[in-house]
Amino acid sequence: MAMLQVVLLSGGSGTRLWPLSREAYPKQFLALAGEATMVQDTWSRAAALTTLKPIVVANEEHRFLVAEQLRQIGAPVPDIVLEPVGRNTAPAIAAAALQARAAGEDPVLLVLPSDHVVRDVAAFHAAVREAMPAAEDGALVTFGIRASAPETGFGYIQAGPGEGVRPVLRFVEKPDADTAAGYLASGDYAWNSGMFLFRASRYLDEIARFRPDILDAVRRAFDGASRDGDFIRLEREAFAASPSDSIDYAVMEKTADARVLPVDIGWNDVGSWSALWDVSEQDAHGNAGHGDVIVVDSRNSYAYSRRLVALVGVDDLVVVETDDAVLVARKDRVQQVKDVVARLKADQRSHAVLHREVHRPWGSYDSIDVGSGFQVKRITVKPGARLSLQSHAHRAEHWVVVRGTARVTRDNDVFDLHANQSTYIPLGARHRLENPASEPLELIEVQSGDYLGEDDIVRYEDVYGRS
Repeated sequence: MAMLQVVLLSGGSGTRLWPLSREAYPKQFLALAGEATMVQDTWSRAAALTTLKPIVVANEEHRFLVAEQLRQIGAPVPDIVLEPVGRNTAPAIAAAALQARAAGEDPVLLVLPSDHVVRDVAAFHAAVREAMPAAEDGALVTFGIRASAPETGFGYIQAGPGEGVRPVLRFVEKPDADTAAGYLASGDYAWNSGMFLFRASRYLDEIARFRPDILDAVRRAFDGASRDGDFIRLEREAFAASPSDSIDYAVMEKTADARVLPVDIGWNDVGSWSALWDVSEQDAHGNAGHGDVIVVDSRNSYAYSRRLVALVGVDDLVVVETDDAVLVARKDRVQQVKDVVARLKADQRSHAVLHREVHRPWGSYDSIDVGSGFQVKRITVKPGARLSLQSHAHRAEHWVVVRGTARVTRDNDVFDLHANQSTYIPLGARHRLENPASEPLELIEVQSGDYLGEDDIVRYEDVYGRS
């Protein structure tokens, strides 16, 4: 049997689950359907199928998030291919296939979006094993989800006659309600899951045949990539020159070797708040929630909260509360959350991209108060981590240690601070904060100045390769 290698596609922004999922911290890095995050769950359910380390294709801004989350669950150290810009799934998978072939091997690639739910792991394993012989023989196999409702939010795949792995007759776009009902009644159509199984070489052959412009651009980006430990940074200009296209349009709809295996594996793409309601545990009245939620005389509603949220006398409602935003929507209108995100971007508001708590390779900061000429942050630094050596042109900072040990560099001075001790960083001073201890460092930073934007920074040294 051929070697199987898992490819995790982790480049999505998950904006349909705003305000919880945002560009800087999208849904694949959130624990939405259990204790583990979605990318952790995706690897965990595939790990038993392979002895090879995974290949992850991720946004360059998420590189430390995906590396850290996989490290937390003991995954083999992955090859992380970094996209400098998003170009959809066809180029992303081409880059993963080139990485898989780099050592001269030709594994079968199991390509998985990193932000889906699969409840029946045993059925998922059985489906992959059933599809392996076809993939080994050169087919490009996709897994179709047996339709259980006339969904209009998914694309569909029409399968040929027979059982098991069979030819794809056609891919169809998201249908209207009447068309979806017809697809369901026919029994010939499955939902398009976005999961694939094929040899790396076969995918490269087919994309070379049908979209040589994509492969040429990705190959130039791969050949010009810089390698930083386990990170493969695709060359920006070459990758940006690639057309943006999905694997369905670029390859699967054109190849004569497309096959589909209809499956029932408890799949959900968690593509909206109503979808998350679907996969969540519900009470006798159809209500589901996460956090401190009280429900009175309400039905078929969903609430996600950081603080106490009470639902009284409401039906079919979604309420999502985060540190800096609240969403209230009818459950049948949650797809329009993307319009909110578009409005935020048009107004250049940070709420589309950042949470109030912002994660960095060294830890995180939470902007707990801001006003004219000042900002207060709660900063957490991981054990052994350190921030860049930096300076600011428009602000001074005062640091107060709440817990742990802070090693402070301020111009030519280096000294340690402990709980209840503080220091002042004058405007323009070169400074660095690090945590030399084995426990997290927590401190309060008070900024003062005429401009407090995150772009007021000059980095002189940075262990994370940021400029």
